[in-house]
Amino acid sequence: MQTDRHNLALGVSYALATSLVASTAAACAKYLSNSLSPWLIVWCQYGLCTLLTLPWVLRLGPSGLRTARPGLHLVRSLGGWLGFTTYYLALPSIALADASVLRSAAPLWVPLVVFVWLREKVPALRWVALLCGFFGVLLVLTPEAGGINPGHLLGMFAGIGLAISMATTRALSVSEPAARVLFYYFFISFIAATPMGLIHLDDIPPTLWPGLVYVGLSIFITMVLYNRAYTHAPTSIVAPLGYIAVPAAAVIDWLIWDHLPDAMMLAGCTLIILSGIFAVTLRGSSRGDH
Repeated sequence: MQTDRHNLALGVSYALATSLVASTAAACAKYLSNSLSPWLIVWCQYGLCTLLTLPWVLRLGPSGLRTARPGLHLVRSLGGWLGFTTYYLALPSIALADASVLRSAAPLWVPLVVFVWLREKVPALRWVALLCGFFGVLLVLTPEAGGINPGHLLGMFAGIGLAISMATTRALSVSEPAARVLFYYFFISFIAATPMGLIHLDDIPPTLWPGLVYVGLSIFITMVLYNRAYTHAPTSIVAPLGYIAVPAAAVIDWLIWDHLPDAMMLAGCTLIILSGIFAVTLRGSSRGDH
């Protein structure tokens, strides 16, 4: 009898839903940036997420917040804040698909973050995958007539910020409960986003509130779906499906903004996705993930 733990169809469904929510939330943020500052969007996002964690804080009290790793929480939170902020700042000036693929390069940056920070060795075979992936990043960053678009550089930093967040989350998960990690992430990120959020504070038209709330809730929604995906399927299957967000973003780009990727972007995107999938599946097989 098949158990929930090995219900691959359900796990794949949750993983695909995660990518769908992430892509539509990014499209919503890009649409909102026509009327609202990205600084204000990210501030509202983290403010809403912090409010959603307050019931947990009130239920457990100060003891639930006590941690022996405040520095790691700070690095994790600032990495996540950097990733989302640079991502939203990139969206107004570059295509949604470009920003999504550069952010999706985060798994390629994780081994470098871990190598520099924890001095963990990177297997030679994975270096090959990483170098191919970084060549793909360079193709996406190919200068236009007026030079490299700053939006593409912001997209690259979005991937680096996400990689820092991913690496430190892995380190925190050894000793910290998920709810505590989330609270510190949202709260610290909200504090970091507050100065620029207040500077760009403006009246928000009522018609934009649903989209703004959806962008804020999308973090919670994707985390719930992602965790459920890993409950029902192994990492070697779930992690590569995260790259579905890239073609989904390309379709949204085409339907809403009538933008089609050029040959250079397609080549870079292909290299990044294939290298990322290879790096993830290689890590999974080396750990006996099945």
